[in-house]
Amino acid sequence: MASEFLRVQNLTKTFGTTTVVKGVSFAFGKGEFISLLGPSGCGKTTILRMIAGFENPSAGSIVVDGQDITSLKPNQRQLGMVFQAYALFPNLTVGDNIGFGLKIAGLPAEQRRVRIADMLKLIGLSGYEKRYPYELSGGQQQRVALARAIAPSPRMLLLDEPLSALDAKIRVSLREEIRAIQLDLGITTVFVTHDQEEALSISDRIVVMNAGSIEQLGAPHEIYNKPASRFVASFVGQLNNIDAIVTDAAAKTVTIDGQAARVPALPADAKGPVTLTLRPEVLAVGARDGNDITLAGTIADVTFLGSVIRLRVSLGRNMVSLDTFNDQRTVPPARGEPITISLAGKDLLVLQG
Repeated sequence: MASEFLRVQNLTKTFGTTTVVKGVSFAFGKGEFISLLGPSGCGKTTILRMIAGFENPSAGSIVVDGQDITSLKPNQRQLGMVFQAYALFPNLTVGDNIGFGLKIAGLPAEQRRVRIADMLKLIGLSGYEKRYPYELSGGQQQRVALARAIAPSPRMLLLDEPLSALDAKIRVSLREEIRAIQLDLGITTVFVTHDQEEALSISDRIVVMNAGSIEQLGAPHEIYNKPASRFVASFVGQLNNIDAIVTDAAAKTVTIDGQAARVPALPADAKGPVTLTLRPEVLAVGARDGNDITLAGTIADVTFLGSVIRLRVSLGRNMVSLDTFNDQRTVPPARGEPITISLAGKDLLVLQG
C-alpha cells in the first residue's frame, strides 16, 4: 500500500436507538480507488457522509493526510463530493456550475476561465460551457458534477452512487471514464455503490459492508475468489450453493446427490450435511484438465446471452449454473438432455455460518 492517506478508526453512528455503523475501521493509501460495497441500509453512505462532514460520528475518528478532520465542517475538509442526483444548480450554466467552488474560493475570473476550460476538456464536454443542465443528458450532467467536484483540486474525491440513475450502457462507459480521470489525477477516491460489478471493475480495493459492519476488505480478485463469509460469497458475483453429505471428514470426501467428491477445504471435524460453493465459471461441460470431480446431471434450462450460454443443470436435489462460450458452429444443448460436468475439488469452498 502507498503511504497511508485515509484512516477511519472505530467509526460509529447511531440514530436514536439504532446503530447503523458499528465501530468500522480501515486505512488506505494516497491515490487508491476504494469502493464501499453493500446492500441498501448497510451503512456505506452514512460512512461517506461522515467522511464528508454531513453527519457527525457518534464515536471514532477520521484522519485525512495526517489531519484529524472528525470535527471539521464540510467546507474545511478540502474534499470533493459527487451526489447520486447530480445536484447541479439549474439556474447556472455548465461553466458556472463547474466554477462555483472556484468563485467561492476567491479565484480570479481569468484563472477560473482557464480552470473551467481544463475541466470541460477533461470530461469531454468542451464547448458546452454556455449550456444549462436541462439541455444535457443524465450522463453529461453527471460529468459536469464530477468536474465541479474536482475543479478546486480537492485532496480526496467522494462519490455517492453517482451512476445509479443512468441506464446500463451509459453507466459502463461513465464508470470507465471516472476511473481514467481518477488515475490521471492520482486523487484518492471513495466510491459508494450497491453494484458489485461496478466495484469489481474499477476499484483498487473494496470494503464489503453488511448491517453496519465490514464483512471483508481486499482487492477485487480477493473478494471474488476468496470470500471471507457466506454473505460475501453470495453478495459478490454469481454463486452456486451445493448441498452435500460428509462421508469421511478425514479423507475430505462428500457425496453430492449420491455422487462422490473430494473437497480439500472440508474441515477435519465436519459431519452430516454441509454447503459447498463455487463460481459458475469454474464448472466445465465434460472433462477438463485439472478437474478431478465429474458429476452427471440433466439440463434444466438454457439461456442464450450472446457470446455466452448459461446452463442450469439438475444434479438431483441440487441445481447449478455454468457458463459456456457460444460456438456458432454448434447447436446449443436443449432442456432435458443428459450432461456431464466437471470441476476441481480445490475450487469448492465450505460455507460456514
